[in-house]
Amino acid sequence: MAFNEKDLAKFEELLLKKRKELLDEMGLHGERFNSTVRDATGDLSSYSYHMADQGTDNMDREMAFMFASKSGRLVYHIDMALKRIKDGTYGDCHSCGKQIGKARLMAVPHARLCIECKSAEEEKKAGRR
Repeated sequence: MAFNEKDLAKFEELLLKKRKELLDEMGLHGERFNSTVRDATGDLSSYSYHMADQGTDNMDREMAFMFASKSGRLVYHIDMALKRIKDGTYGDCHSCGKQIGKARLMAVPHARLCIECKSAEEEKKAGRR
């Protein structure tokens, strides 16, 4: 049973809302990518800063990159889900081809695997560790 137009419109709305939230969040973090301690403090002197201050700034910058990377991957998965809505394959499991449950898609609208295939994938990953 494929989803009707009303269901697809609801999923598209969920995906677009989440995509906007992520892009807004990434924009907030983006300010940290190009800033330096000197830029952040507004100090125009050329004296070196304490190593702890530099370490904190570097850690903040690394965390911003990490969040942007994770958010960027999620935006990609959302874009792929939006593409599946347009091409008529949204809700089809990429592994077994069965319909992904509506409850799963309401919780994870960008899901590409049904719960059974996702569980099997996670078990396989856990076995490799």
